[in-house]
This record gives sequence, structure tokens and C-alpha cells, in this order.
Amino acid sequence: MGFFRKAIASIKFRGFINILALFLFCLNFSVSDAYDALDPNGNITVKWDVISWTSDGYTAVVTIFNFQKYRHIQAPGWKLGWTWAKKEVVWRMVGGQTTEQGDCSKFKGDIPHCCKKDPTVVDLLPGTPYNQQIANCCRGGIISSWVQDRENAVSAFQITVGQAGTSNKTVQVPENFTLKAPGPGYTCGPTKIVKQSTFITSDKRRATQALMTWNISCTYSQFLAQKAPTCCVSLSSFYNDTIVNCPACTCGCRNSLIQSGTCVDLDSPHWASALSSPRKNSDTPLVRCTSHMCPIRVHWHVKLNYKEYWRVKITITNFNYRMNYTQWNLVAQHPNFDNLTQTFSFNYKALTPYGSINDTAMLWGVKYYNDLLMEAGPSGSVQSELLFQKEKTTFTFKEGWAFPRRIYFNGDNCVMPPPDAYPYLPSASSQTVISMRNILTILTSLVLLLAYD
Repeated sequence: MGFFRKAIASIKFRGFINILALFLFCLNFSVSDAYDALDPNGNITVKWDVISWTSDGYTAVVTIFNFQKYRHIQAPGWKLGWTWAKKEVVWRMVGGQTTEQGDCSKFKGDIPHCCKKDPTVVDLLPGTPYNQQIANCCRGGIISSWVQDRENAVSAFQITVGQAGTSNKTVQVPENFTLKAPGPGYTCGPTKIVKQSTFITSDKRRATQALMTWNISCTYSQFLAQKAPTCCVSLSSFYNDTIVNCPACTCGCRNSLIQSGTCVDLDSPHWASALSSPRKNSDTPLVRCTSHMCPIRVHWHVKLNYKEYWRVKITITNFNYRMNYTQWNLVAQHPNFDNLTQTFSFNYKALTPYGSINDTAMLWGVKYYNDLLMEAGPSGSVQSELLFQKEKTTFTFKEGWAFPRRIYFNGDNCVMPPPDAYPYLPSASSQTVISMRNILTILTSLVLLLAYD
């Protein structure tokens, strides 16, 4: 009981505030409440630039900027939707396409690309002919995070709109924007007319200006994205034999998922046929049956202790048989990240969501080496080690200090074990007993050697 009291008491004030804020957030959650404490200004901004007028409308370049530090859009990519204010149609598109054409039966001669009141646009795939491309298009809707790969944190397409206004005064902006990336989770705000964008020519000798520009800002909420968590954290250390697993039923309970066919029991004689069966819905995870039932597990192991340094090993395991995670990333929060000395086989970038406090790190794989986290199986894990320099005023192995405060995988907050379950440092009395036993063992060995001599 004494250890439990110490573990609970060891939660720092800021950690307590974070937990309290999360609790209140859950109670008072609404669509507009999409706030990430580690990336408070992160969002996806859709910029719509009218670049020319046509006989019955305009041509615009629509650009999607991902200003989120560590949350990216993975396959099968983004889907952008909206509702026209009037009876607009899409005549042509370059670098993108609508998912449906709609009813264009009233048109004679030229048939529009799309006649729907509420079109949905997707990116074109790699390998699209050059005459159907524009800059920053045709990546299959995949957009990198801002920190991980800023050059690829943008996507764009060109659209020619008809039956619309032909001047700044007669054009009406689209409304009710939606963004799926690739599923739910994003909420888009109202369309705002802003100052016209400026474009610099490639030789940097001339600047042109859009005829009209409007922006839409979309923010992410994990509560809207999925009903259950998607990842969990397990813990272990060199100073304690206990391995603290992810909390039971973190992402679902085993029996219910076995019955629904979304869990593969490797002890079952039919597990091979379950993996080879047709994928009725590839978006639904097919995970290995575990006590936690999460697609992703992050394991934090306190590995070694040196005089002036200490070492941690991080292992990310994929339990999902239907998903390869390309350009994955991990965000971890720990007070000793301000003295991180070296990372092995992971890229590292310090994040400072609290201004001058450097306690948050973003980690991701090295390109062409371990930036792809394969589906569940023998190759379904990546790992690295972190070397920290000790800060004499704060460093300790007591009361779970060596374990992370929070961990995110691909932008989703992972479920941590409860603090009272953390591997604890043996007390001084038990350490003394162990050391005395070692001494007695050595002395006994020496006595036996002398006796034989």
C-alpha cells in the first residue's frame, strides 16, 4: 500500500492538470472542441484560389496544407467534400477527380465532369499522365506531417467551375466542407474570404495575385475518429522483473472481437484460413487476439544505467494484419528529453508545445530502412534505443519517473498503464539483502576453491 501512495503522489502537477483537463474535455465535448495539447495550433487548411474567370464561372487551384506537426494522412488518402451555394457544376478537373458525376442529363454537347450539389473530390494516383497533373498532386491522397516531411505536407488540384459568378461580387463561396483522412475525425469550420494569395514565378522576378481567395480550417479530434483507442503502452525495466502489459480490453475485449471476426487467435487451428479470407472491409482492423486488442503496442523498456547516462529501448509492434503503416511517427513526453544525447535508427525532432519546456520528442523511421511498419507478423515491429544524460537535480528511478508521461502513435493518444502498476525500484533494504547474498556467494566459492587446493 505504501508504494501505491508514493506512485500516486509522484504524479506531477502538470500531469494532474492534463488528466483533469482530459476528463472535463470528455464530459463537455462538442464538435468544435478539437484541441491537442501537444500541437495546439495544428490544423489542415484548405485554400481556394481563383486564378482566372471563364464565360460562366472561374478556374481555381485548391491546395490542402497539413500544418499538423505529427499527424499525417495515410492511404487510401484524403476526401474533400462541400456543398455549392448555387447551381454550380464542375466542368473540368486536373490533378483530382470527383467520386461521382451526378445527373448531367440536362446538358447538351459538352458534359460536365460533375453535376452534384455536394461533390466529393479525391487525389489522383501516382503514374497519372503528365497532362492531367499539377504541382503537388497525384500521390493517392497521402499527405505527410509538417515536421516529418514539409515538402510533401501539401496536396493540390485544379477545378473549373461553371454556372457560378464571374466576378468577386457575384461568386458565392462553397459551404459545409468535410474532410475525411481517410475516415472521420476532422471538423471543418466556415468558409472565410481572405486576402488574395500571391504567387512568385520560378525565376523569382515576378509576382502574380489570385483574383479571389478563401480558406477553410479543419481540426482533428480522436473522439470523433474512432470509438475506441488505437494504441496502448507497456512498460518494463532492468531493475524489476515485472512486465506491465497494456491494460486489459484497452481497444476492445477479446471475446466480443472473436465473435465479430475481427480478431485472429493464433492458438486456433483455423487462424491461417482467417488471414487468407477475402477482406470484406479492409478499413476494419483484423488484429491478433491479445488481452488489450489494440492494433499498435508501444513498449518502453528502461534498459541500462550508467554513471552519467541511462538508456531506453522503444519497440513498436503492429498487431493489425490489414495495415502497413507508412511514414509512421511516435511522440513521447518525458522530462529528460531536454538531455537526449543520441537516438539509434530513429529520426528525432524536439517539440516544444509549452514554450521553453523541452520535454516532448517526435520520433520516426529512417527512410528506406524502417519508415515502413509492416503488418502483423515476423516483420511487424520496429525498434530503437535512446540515450539520455542524467540531470542530477531531477534524475531518479524511483516512483516511475523513468517512464513516459504520454505517448502518441500517428497522432493518436495511446493508453498508458495506471501509475500504481509501474515497475517499481526495489527498496534499499531489499537491495542490501541482494548485495549481501552476492557477497556470501562469492565468499562460499572462495572457501570451496581453497578447500580443494
